Amino acid sequence: MRLLILGGTEFVGRVFVEEALAKGWDVSVFNRGTHAAPDGVTALRGDRRKPGGLDALAQGEWDVVVDTWSWAPVAVRDAAEALKDRAGRYVYVSSRSVYEFPTEAGADEGAALVGGSADEDGDDVPYAQAKRGGELGALRGFGDRALLVRAGLILGPYENIGRLPWWLRRIARGGPVLAPGPQDLGLQYIDARDMAIWCLDAAAAGLHGPYNMIGPRDFTTMRELLETCVRVTGSDAELRWVEPEAILGAGVEPWTDLPIWIPPGEAHASIHEVDVAKVLAAGLICRPVTETVADTWEWLQRIGGEPPLRPDRPKVGLDPQVEASLI
Repeated sequence: MRLLILGGTEFVGRVFVEEALAKGWDVSVFNRGTHAAPDGVTALRGDRRKPGGLDALAQGEWDVVVDTWSWAPVAVRDAAEALKDRAGRYVYVSSRSVYEFPTEAGADEGAALVGGSADEDGDDVPYAQAKRGGELGALRGFGDRALLVRAGLILGPYENIGRLPWWLRRIARGGPVLAPGPQDLGLQYIDARDMAIWCLDAAAAGLHGPYNMIGPRDFTTMRELLETCVRVTGSDAELRWVEPEAILGAGVEPWTDLPIWIPPGEAHASIHEVDVAKVLAAGLICRPVTETVADTWEWLQRIGGEPPLRPDRPKVGLDPQVEASLI
């Protein structure tokens, strides 16, 4: 199989490269060249937001295209238009943010969507609308050859948002650690590698349309996740469980100050209580939480302990003084 990845050097794109190479696929990556291309791929250069930026894609044929674009939707529209006659399938890594917030617990792919336009060319488009516009751009070019992957919380090696890396680094420092309750709070996420494997297989099989891309409901809990972090880091950290009311009363922001954690309520229902029957029926297999946590820790150790962070995303993590005041 011949794969073209638009991007391919950071987090999700890089994982797609590695999984495709492991399958023996012929992989090309197209990007600006600000990061070195992975070994074993054909590197194509261009800036898709500039005139002539897609010239490097003017020739060539591919069985599958993977696009992870998150900004102005016209970039997806233009890429899909340029490739529609020379590529078999277009996989657009979208987001569950395309659903109107809040969504009810157990919402599936039929939930109401935000507005969006494939022709929007501003870089200040809100994330949800940008992703929906990207979906529409992929559909305009590829129709029923487009696979819309509506990803939820993505974790695993190469993460450049900093959520699981923050917890691993904080717990590795040891001592009392604020652990946000309730302990049995269910979490849903997807390991980027499991997502990539499913997407590549699904595209090769001709699947199309929208799929919620996240693991099963209650796949893990806050307690299991944090205790796994303690175990894999070998830390002497002591988890101090604090109820949501006290945490919120101190002005702590869920999801950002305490990554991954969202207390029970409508936001938790929207993010951690998602119906994934469709993707599970289509073959998604999720590796154990221990493997995701351990492999992310091993990767952090390998790169010196400091994770790369996307400049367009807010910094995550709790102020140590606020943490100390709560425990």
